[in-house]
Amino acid sequence: MTNDIEKNVEAGGVPRAVAHRPTRIGNPGTLGLFSFASTTFILSLYNVRARGVATPNVIVGNAAGCGGLAQLLAGMWEFPRGNTFGATAFSSYGAFWIAYAIILIPGSGALEAYTDPRERENALGMFLVTWSFVTFFFCFASLRKSIGFIALFGLLSTTLAVLAAGAFTGSVNCTKGGGGVGIATALVAFYIGLSELLAAEEKSVVRFPIGVFTKRVD
Repeated sequence: MTNDIEKNVEAGGVPRAVAHRPTRIGNPGTLGLFSFASTTFILSLYNVRARGVATPNVIVGNAAGCGGLAQLLAGMWEFPRGNTFGATAFSSYGAFWIAYAIILIPGSGALEAYTDPRERENALGMFLVTWSFVTFFFCFASLRKSIGFIALFGLLSTTLAVLAAGAFTGSVNCTKGGGGVGIATALVAFYIGLSELLAAEEKSVVRFPIGVFTKRVD
């Protein structure tokens, strides 16, 4: 009995059957990407003043439920799959959307606490520029993953930075510019999400490449 156990234990003390057991958890990447993309797309449409809509209150539900909760759950499911990058990114942006929803909820007191409109815009600018820094850090981790993810985090970092500049300066055109880059960001996220969804299908009729970098074999 002891010899059988020793044979099935690797040098690190992990049973070989456990170490190589494949996960049965489905890829939550598409859920996270679609949740992020849909919420970003709607908010960006508001920022460019599409159809004359400038008040973002309607996005509160989508930011809390889809961009927030669904994306946070996708991040939690990435942890048992061993995907630290996906788990950290989805969980972080899920928390971002929940926080943003709380800020926009009428009666939450987050915006009402500022009696000076200029102070309120500066506070929102600091919120956005902080997440621009966080996103810029994710850009470094995405450099060895794929062209699609490099484009996604590069565009997202730019979106948040431009929106922050719009808040700091009070420039409507700057905010519209951030909304335009945000629409491009959402479309890239939709594309990557669809690519992962099709890749998970055994008999997919089409595949969309995202420029995955091949690992060098020494």
